[in-house]
Amino acid sequence: MPDLDDGQFCWRDTYFVWFTSARRPSAAEITKVLAGLPEHYVVGEPTEDESGRFESISVQSPGDHAALEISCLAGDDLREQAQTLAEELKIGGDADARQVARLAMCDARFDVMQFEQIEGPDAELDAGDESFDPSTLLIVMNALTKLVDGIGVDPQSGLML
Repeated sequence: MPDLDDGQFCWRDTYFVWFTSARRPSAAEITKVLAGLPEHYVVGEPTEDESGRFESISVQSPGDHAALEISCLAGDDLREQAQTLAEELKIGGDADARQVARLAMCDARFDVMQFEQIEGPDAELDAGDESFDPSTLLIVMNALTKLVDGIGVDPQSGLML
């Protein structure tokens, strides 16, 4: 698995999957779910805490010129963040009230950082290349959301996925 900090990848966006910490998966469960995705994905080795719970993993899709770095955070400070986000979504008025209520109860999340593989000496200029396919993000977000019965959120737009 290539190093996402080696200059071949450019960060594009970060998305979240919010869930309750009681549903936090083990590193083995994450690996199993990601290994079940389409064959063209390259799944790195996960890191885990002392209890075997998932901490982070990388997923690359060379054909899509895309990679993801997924990490897990949990704790009371995340519950406060989820409650704040839920309040913001209520004010916006477009969100599903049940989903907003579920979001307010969350105390854990996956941070899913999306990277584009770039080539050439003018890497910054190549960002947005036509070969980049964002479907990797959508497929992985869907798998993670199902695994933890979570709520996917695009924090830039405030939309629940």
